[in-house]
Amino acid sequence: MTPLAVLAVGNGDTQLPVTSFGNEPFWLTIAKALFVFVLLVLLTLFSIVFERKIVSYMQQRIGPNRVGPRGYLQSLADGLKLALKEEIIPQLADKPVYVLAPLLSAVPAFLAFSVIPFGPKVSIAGHQTALQLTDLPVGVLFVFACSSLGVFGIVLAGWSSGSTYPLLGGLRSAAQVISYEIAMGLSLVAVFLYSGSLSTSEIVAAQSSRWFIVTLPVSFVIYVISMVGETNRAPFDLPEAESELVGGFHTEYTSLKFAMFFLAEYINMITVSALAVTLFLGGWRPPPFFARIDWMSEGWFPLIWFLLKVVAFIFVFVWLRGTLPRMRYDQFMKFGWKGLVPISLVWILLVAAIRTATLEVSDRRTLLLFVGGAFLLVMVVFYLLPQKPPEESPSEGSGLELLPVSEGGFPTPPLDLVVPPTPRSLTTVGAVTAGPATSTTLPTPLATPDEADRG
Repeated sequence: MTPLAVLAVGNGDTQLPVTSFGNEPFWLTIAKALFVFVLLVLLTLFSIVFERKIVSYMQQRIGPNRVGPRGYLQSLADGLKLALKEEIIPQLADKPVYVLAPLLSAVPAFLAFSVIPFGPKVSIAGHQTALQLTDLPVGVLFVFACSSLGVFGIVLAGWSSGSTYPLLGGLRSAAQVISYEIAMGLSLVAVFLYSGSLSTSEIVAAQSSRWFIVTLPVSFVIYVISMVGETNRAPFDLPEAESELVGGFHTEYTSLKFAMFFLAEYINMITVSALAVTLFLGGWRPPPFFARIDWMSEGWFPLIWFLLKVVAFIFVFVWLRGTLPRMRYDQFMKFGWKGLVPISLVWILLVAAIRTATLEVSDRRTLLLFVGGAFLLVMVVFYLLPQKPPEESPSEGSGLELLPVSEGGFPTPPLDLVVPPTPRSLTTVGAVTAGPATSTTLPTPLATPDEADRG
């Protein structure tokens, strides 16, 4: 039975078909939209405090602990502070685009969450409705479209600021999103093959017996890596690298406009986490052990499972930021184009072959022979590929010597550089040599500061 047929019969009377969306009362649609907005804002406030608490614990220091009980209202205080700060617009900025850019980043971040299912069918004021604002036959593509629109805000912010560093940050963001959206899209092709649909609610229905993280582990790993690069989070935060670009694309933004970029980043992080939960972790469905208990899969309780899974992904974001250093830009692009994209293409071919063989071949022995033959063929091809000869180390006279600056070379320090002693070490040595008597003779400089300190 296809996922669409499962939804048509109600899927255990817990989920509504896709055709039911759009036929609800107008007030109910407004109420669900308001619920999604409030949920995203609350999750953003929670994520900021959660990140600061976890990073402070990892670094063995005290995190926010003043505003509110145990400092949990610190993110709310930061938001009020940003809204009330003075707004500064650069004189060379393109003001219409400069003002529009934060909106282009924040609004698509909210829209992308509208197709995420966060619960089964419930009853509200006598109306049967799903805990999902809306759904589309191509719901996952709608999320991709919204995330692509959000990048326009970053690019336009960098261009309209009239400064060098924001422009470089915007260009980096464009290249980064193009690279890692391709890998992300390819990682989800296997999910579409197994679920038979691009609708988010149907993908959740297809995972009623087994989550796709078990069936498609390679797709899950590629998606998790790509979503970190898609959201400009460490170690892939190249568009706003503080050590290179000051603040990147939002260097010239202050007050409420900067707060909107800040809000868009965290909402995007929540959205890609919710999409990962929907595509690979069964959405709002409980773990297999708890799925046997009926009341844990019905009503409003599955919303708790959904939020717990999303918070687990947010913790992964924070964990990566607190442990991994920022990648170099060329390594980052090489990893996307030469690593994730080829692996995704090979994985799609393998999954398509296995899926086709599973549906077409009924005999298990024939299926094992088919898979084993394909594996042997791949191993033979890799064995017959010519190996790359080892690179020879450069020797003297090979034309790789360092040229002086006068002849067009790069300024390089001499190889026999000796660091002179510091004034503090000279003073210390002079005091030890003079002893209790006063001496006006300068001490003899030592070869290295270490020897001076030992003296």
